[in-house]
Amino acid sequence: MKLPVIKHLLSFVEENDEDYLVETIEVLENLTELDKISDEEMDVIGELISNMYGALEVDKMIKEGTPKKEALNSFMKRVLGSIDQ
Repeated sequence: MKLPVIKHLLSFVEENDEDYLVETIEVLENLTELDKISDEEMDVIGELISNMYGALEVDKMIKEGTPKKEALNSFMKRVLGSIDQ
């Protein structure tokens, strides 16, 4: 996951609607079922999906009252913490 990508996607959600990301995730997940997708392409799709889910999670935290900067930092700490385990 990349914080700059998550921030950019979060800005998109704030300006538009989270449904766009949800629908895009559904399309990308559907693409992963295609037999002709290479490992490299699958990695890219997986990274995109992860960043989109991250942006949705941060957006949810913000809507629950967490300041944006704190929500982003908290989310990235959780991600890094799960990687270290």
